[in-house]
Amino acid sequence: MRTYVGHQQALSAEDFVELALGTPVELWLGAEGETDEERAARLDAARDILADPEYRSLPDDVARIAAEVIEAHAPELFNIVPLTRPARRRRSSRKGAAA
Repeated sequence: MRTYVGHQQALSAEDFVELALGTPVELWLGAEGETDEERAARLDAARDILADPEYRSLPDDVARIAAEVIEAHAPELFNIVPLTRPARRRRSSRKGAAA
């Protein structure tokens, strides 16, 4: 089964998100090992994109996509199993015992 966003084929989940948002995910999340200068340039580019009227709805789109993903995967995300606590061991107090 193939997935398309517009006329572009999404080959992976990352492709799908990038095509759905219109920007690469790394622009918003950063990349491992980026320098302070690279981070400043990335954040500057992100601010420019958010100022563009075409992307005015981007924060709402991201929130909607995140909510849809959480809803679709809620059983796995919230599969919480209570952990049992080991029984406490009582210390015996020996009054008058020789040390």
